[in-house]
Amino acid sequence: MATSAEARLEELKLTLPAPGRPMARYKMAVRVGNMLYVSGHGPAKITPTTPVTGRCGQDMSVEQGKECARAVGLNILATVRDQLGSLDKVKRVVKALAMVNSTPDFLQHPAVVNGFSDLMAEVFGEDAGVGARSAVGHVALPNNIGVEIECIFEVE
Repeated sequence: MATSAEARLEELKLTLPAPGRPMARYKMAVRVGNMLYVSGHGPAKITPTTPVTGRCGQDMSVEQGKECARAVGLNILATVRDQLGSLDKVKRVVKALAMVNSTPDFLQHPAVVNGFSDLMAEVFGEDAGVGARSAVGHVALPNNIGVEIECIFEVE
């Protein structure tokens, strides 16, 4: 990808939220060598209509879940920038574990998590922005958030 991740954010007209702070006893991210392990993040309230809470298959449609997952991605990017000083220090997305708050009969978890994956590809490129991924359903997530994602980045 010719354009840097920071420049890409500007091109996409994306503004990152303020980086989150731990809500319990953990770190938002831990760097070990050239790997950054990012704790589970929930969605940022990007616009007044950004879906943040609810269950897919009950309170949220697939499209709303996808928007929620994208909002989680923006929150993660804010943490990564806070930890590294710049998103340009990210070499690639390595792995993401995405948990979707959903009813037991909801089966479209991968489609929801594409909201996160699409954002990473837009910011870091089709190769570096696409890593290994798991998308699973849960009948409850903390504070009834719609999506929680943790991930690993290779960094400079």
